[in-house]
Amino acid sequence: MGDLFVLKDVLFPNSVGMVLDRLTEVGGVVVAEAHSAVPELRCPDCATASHRVHSRYGRRLAEYPVGGRRVVVKSEGRRFFCDAPDCGRRTFVEQVEGLTTRYARAGPGVKTLWRSVALTAGGRPGMRLCRSLAVPTGRARLLGQLHAPDVPAHSPRVLGVDDFAFRRSRTYGTILLDVETSTPIDLLADRTSETLAAWLTAHPGAEIVCRDRDSGYSRAIKEAAPDATEVADRWHMLQNLSAAIERTCHQHRACLHKYALDDVDAPPSATAPPTALLPLAPPLDNIPATPLMQRVTDRHAEIHRLREATWTISTIARRFGLDRKTVRRYLTTDLDVLIASARDRRPRQLDPYRPYIQQRFTDGCTNAAQL
Repeated sequence: MGDLFVLKDVLFPNSVGMVLDRLTEVGGVVVAEAHSAVPELRCPDCATASHRVHSRYGRRLAEYPVGGRRVVVKSEGRRFFCDAPDCGRRTFVEQVEGLTTRYARAGPGVKTLWRSVALTAGGRPGMRLCRSLAVPTGRARLLGQLHAPDVPAHSPRVLGVDDFAFRRSRTYGTILLDVETSTPIDLLADRTSETLAAWLTAHPGAEIVCRDRDSGYSRAIKEAAPDATEVADRWHMLQNLSAAIERTCHQHRACLHKYALDDVDAPPSATAPPTALLPLAPPLDNIPATPLMQRVTDRHAEIHRLREATWTISTIARRFGLDRKTVRRYLTTDLDVLIASARDRRPRQLDPYRPYIQQRFTDGCTNAAQL
């Protein structure tokens, strides 16, 4: 009996009033049989003490594994009478503190473990992981341990707004974050301006709103939080900056190529390091039309025509046999940039000879075989 008392404190340190009767192993599963030794309980409604037992029934609970083996607790649950005449509850069920809760088939420690696994791995992967951890469960019960946190009544000082995909290219929602703590605070069912405006109206207090470049979000902020300062998030700022630099370089590639050649022809300075030749091609206006350029031009026009006809990106991708990212690039990139990018796709073994080939082309040799 003394050994069982010590094991009880080791296996179930947080339980109060539980007595461990027997500990056995059946088929690799450790079975702990226990009962409650509390003589009386108080009604949860009227707090009247009761010692009259109405009935008993068996309970089976999953607990933390021991030595890589499953642990199951078999306990005897008791139902008590409530003797208070003015109480509407006639009977109530006993709960062992630190071990059992209403309708539970697992201890609080196992539920905490399941919740951590569900947050980390999700449903089916988490189910396989729990099987390896000797606390098996189904994916539905695993995901049932996840509960949405309470949404604060007021918006954080710096609010982050961005969209995310429930199902990519199909259904999108909006995620709201506290930028200063990098903590998600709420999810919205869609990414419309009306939904965000309603949320901002119900949760005032945002002083700075960090958002992407969606005009719908801007309309919602101006409507529901006109005093808030709008800023673009870092990712979109860098993306727009890189796109502007690339577009400017392509627009001025002729003069950049000219200055690069002048730097190469000039005698080396004793202080300045030598400048490498930029792999820039001559202007598009001086290049005769090729099948590749014509194909890119026709595809660019057709994709834009279908998009204006309200075709989705996925439908256009299936129509041309392209990836959705390629279709999106055709929709967001200028035609001259696409043509220059397609023209610059050369085999890497030609890289050492590229300055010579560019010079020959500038001098008037346009025959591919001769080049």
